[in-house]
Amino acid sequence: MDKQKILIVDDDENIAELISLYLTKECFDTGIAADGEQALKMFKSYAPDLVLLDIMLPGIDGYEVLTQIRKESNTPVIMLSAKGEVFDKVLGLKIGADDYIIKPFDSNELVARVRAVLRRTAGASQPVSSASIPSTARTGEFVEYDNIIINLSNYTVLVDGKVLEMPPKELELLYFLASKPNQVFTREQILDRLWGYEYIGDTRTVDVHVKRLREKLPQSDKWNLGTVWGIGYKFEVK
Repeated sequence: MDKQKILIVDDDENIAELISLYLTKECFDTGIAADGEQALKMFKSYAPDLVLLDIMLPGIDGYEVLTQIRKESNTPVIMLSAKGEVFDKVLGLKIGADDYIIKPFDSNELVARVRAVLRRTAGASQPVSSASIPSTARTGEFVEYDNIIINLSNYTVLVDGKVLEMPPKELELLYFLASKPNQVFTREQILDRLWGYEYIGDTRTVDVHVKRLREKLPQSDKWNLGTVWGIGYKFEVK
């Protein structure tokens, strides 16, 4: 089996080499980029399964690198930020980060976070041909409502027969709520279920992802993503 590839983007050579050592010992293949411009070039040539992306980079910063990546790929990205740096984690999540880690970090935590994100997004980073979707839309783990099919097995959302592109975490949130129609979940429950106990986040993370889903999903008189004020969210089926 081919090793999973991790692209490490950090202008501190010592940190980048240390991270590479941690991951190589865990049987990952690693590539290193020292700035944003090099990162974008390597992203295309190296085709990583996951990117570890420092925020403070010379030239193009980490936020812009992530923005450019998200224009063409759903490859998972974990952002790195040094303790004490100004890091807007909500901004990072808004533009498509899957997780973030504060430096300095424990090597075991780093590997655990990488494995957790890869596990959650397995198979989701590869582009899906819209021509191949109809025959597989109703296989594996999926839920279906009026004009929408959400398939967790192949990470596709089909609306009116067309593929609706979205990052893995948004799809997982949509599937989680839609698979339990009309059941209300608190933000804390959603955070724990989808990001896991190892994720140090806050409930705004959930709000950001729900907002992004609502911007993408079509209007329907049969279902909607509902807010239960003071509690959380539900997938409401009418």
